Amino acid sequence: MRGITMAIEPTLAILSGKGGTGKTLVSVNLASVAKKATYIDCDVEEPNGNLFFNPTKEFGKLVTVKKPVVDDALCDGCHICVDFCAFNALALIGNRLMIFDDICHSCGGCLHVCPQKALSEQDRAVGEMSIGQSGTVRSISGSMNIGESSGVPIIAELLKHKDDGLTIIDAPPGSSCLVTESVRLADFCILIAEPTIFGSHNLAMVHSLVSLLGKPCAVVLNKTLEGENPSEEFCIKNNIPIIGRIPFDKKLGSLNSVGKIVAREDKHYHEVFSSILKKALEEVRS
Repeated sequence: MRGITMAIEPTLAILSGKGGTGKTLVSVNLASVAKKATYIDCDVEEPNGNLFFNPTKEFGKLVTVKKPVVDDALCDGCHICVDFCAFNALALIGNRLMIFDDICHSCGGCLHVCPQKALSEQDRAVGEMSIGQSGTVRSISGSMNIGESSGVPIIAELLKHKDDGLTIIDAPPGSSCLVTESVRLADFCILIAEPTIFGSHNLAMVHSLVSLLGKPCAVVLNKTLEGENPSEEFCIKNNIPIIGRIPFDKKLGSLNSVGKIVAREDKHYHEVFSSILKKALEEVRS
């Protein structure tokens, strides 16, 4: 099966209003039908793209953030750093400074305002990332350590490794700050929607987000059936292009459930996802 040759190399972000709609299904298959692509799994809370690609690992590292530490011998309890912190990550208990890493945003401001120079920074691991290869796909993924409050630093690290070629970003589900960080570098967003009332509600939510961010978008309707489709009606009402329809298909579900990339296994679905990618690139160029 031949891949698609592209005149330009955009970054496409794949989003959905909730988990389980087929976001990763579309992401890994779009990357697979391209002649060459980079796939970035930004769903760092539950990454599963590598279950499909099973890449040969070429590089990996811990992702760290800077966190303040206090020298109790130098701290005189002046309260200046506590008053400065907009995130309430510092508290003075008696004359002892307490630092709450979970809500610290690693801005470093407390170090600069401390008159006694009692604060310094140290690296703290919040997750890890890896880069590997699966056929013509360069796979980049990350995972957040259990108990961490935010995966934004990990996503930011993943995006640093994006190259100039075609990039498929598998964003986290929903419309949180993790999603906002994931689509920051995207040229175009593809929204995945199910054919239900709840599906149309989730589509409306994520569409509001990309509109707020000023990102052009189109929709892929997944698990389509005969009859009424509220998500399709939402697209028509709001003039959102529909660039693909993936049927509710037992064969597709069976292949996907065991970690198979359907575009690599089935000629029909290779054509389906090639068509979606072609239409997405046409939208980018228009």
